[in-house]
Amino acid sequence: MTVEKIFDELGHFKRFQACLYFAAVFQAIACGIHYLASVFLVETPNFVSSVSDNITDILYGNVTGTSLEEILPIFKLGSGPLVVKTAEGEQWELSRCRCTLRIDPTDFTYDYDGNKTVKECKGNFVYDHTEVYQNIVTDWDLVCDKEWLAKLCQPTFMLGVLIGALVFGDMADRVGRVKILMFTSVCQFGLGVAVAFSGNYYFFVVLRFLLAMVSSGYLVVVFVYVTEFTGIKVRTWTSMHVHAAFAVGVTVVALTGYLVRVWWIYQIVLSICTSPFLLFCWKFPETPFYLMAKGHYEETQKLLNVIARVNGLECRLKAEDLLEPERKEYGRGLLKEDTEDHSSKPEKNLSILDLFGSWRMAGRTCTVWAIWFIGSLGYYVFSLGSVNLGGNQYVNLFLAGAVEFPSYLVGCFAMDRIGRKKTCAPALLLAAFACLLIIVVPADIEILAIALSMIGKFGIAIAFGLIYLYTCELYPTIIRSLAVGSGSMMCRVGSVVAPFCVYLADIWIYLPQLIVGILALIFGVLTLFLPETLGKPLTTTLEEAESLGLKPSKKNAALGSKDADDRLELNQHGAKA
Repeated sequence: MTVEKIFDELGHFKRFQACLYFAAVFQAIACGIHYLASVFLVETPNFVSSVSDNITDILYGNVTGTSLEEILPIFKLGSGPLVVKTAEGEQWELSRCRCTLRIDPTDFTYDYDGNKTVKECKGNFVYDHTEVYQNIVTDWDLVCDKEWLAKLCQPTFMLGVLIGALVFGDMADRVGRVKILMFTSVCQFGLGVAVAFSGNYYFFVVLRFLLAMVSSGYLVVVFVYVTEFTGIKVRTWTSMHVHAAFAVGVTVVALTGYLVRVWWIYQIVLSICTSPFLLFCWKFPETPFYLMAKGHYEETQKLLNVIARVNGLECRLKAEDLLEPERKEYGRGLLKEDTEDHSSKPEKNLSILDLFGSWRMAGRTCTVWAIWFIGSLGYYVFSLGSVNLGGNQYVNLFLAGAVEFPSYLVGCFAMDRIGRKKTCAPALLLAAFACLLIIVVPADIEILAIALSMIGKFGIAIAFGLIYLYTCELYPTIIRSLAVGSGSMMCRVGSVVAPFCVYLADIWIYLPQLIVGILALIFGVLTLFLPETLGKPLTTTLEEAESLGLKPSKKNAALGSKDADDRLELNQHGAKA
């Protein structure tokens, strides 16, 4: 099928495609919003267990006060308890998850060597409202023995992302791209608002899981949609900059989190940010690739006429013309079968095992999967973990989103000038060295740690953005979709693992970055062994794909050896016949 003729005749990225592209990508902002919204929804603010509301005096080292709220902003975990005195004369030492009663104290001092009675917290917590006024942690007391419930929210969301990509990616091939885009867009808005009124933790998690499915579904299908409406000359840029829309969503989360400190209002504001898209998404046309594949030639012709009219061109292209070369080839194929019996091998059913058909292809597949994995893992570790780096958490998250814009521009220019491999490998190595340098940064120089983290995010974003196109070029037509699909699965695995990696910051603040740095270093070196695909035509057979990157003499030898094996197999097949 030569549907690509459309772009040669009607333009690769003219007025019609541009309007459609920016409208479709606008809704992708909502995906970035919902993916990162949990940064502030489930953030655990500073808190202590409290014993009563009639506290009269408080000691914290050399600091004194009369209310917990005024002391909590300077209270640090592991630096000692808060000592309080009640109106009844009792003295308590308060920490996060327990209260200690002093037995018969004589003076009200911070240090005490007498007898004490330890009591478990009874659900009476006081929170620091400096950064977060109200979220699900403060509303439902998801701390101490319930802390794991708060930490389960983001992994559950990412599990929904994985399932949504599988479900809606398959449905888009069955019922069409536009129907899935419309359905997931409406559900993003409806479920996003419903989360704000969830009322309890379990309902909240279920709604967020469903929201993850539809958000992931939209993001997967919109990549296909914009790719099938833009020509090959601009396809690199259009596919890369869908990621840029996602980055806009990250910055929107940071700005909204700073301005709105009540979680349910924050959730509603985020959900209505892209609601104008619902007013015109129902006017989106189906892609010409899908219409032709389903045999809807009349609808295809109407679409061609509309594209030509909007682009200010005369439509001389007919839908039937797009199939003519294929029909000729089909006719030749029938003739060849009639005149040359047993001249070709029986058609082979391909599976994921064909990605590992030889040692060379197996090594390539493992490396590509590793890049998909570290791209996703690193992306979400840098984004979700940015609020733990010190300084202003809202500024940190905003920078984590903003740094993606130059990364995609640099990535696009570098891919088309120095090549895919020479862009991906240095990007991963840059991220690795930035992460590893964080280890030697003194704890009191927060700005340097933040800068190194942003450099790491810059490098990871480049590798993550180009791996989609690079994977397509590394594999032949017969298993290309399988290669991209399996790589996308590894990407989702990385996104599920990422929240657990971020939680390792409780052990050491830079441990997540250290893990990403080590993996990026290893995978960056492995990337150097991949073949370069810049300027190379797309391969159609496994033999052509396997020969990518080989020197001409080795390439001919490999193809000759493969041909000999094929002839031997055909002779054996003929003998059996």
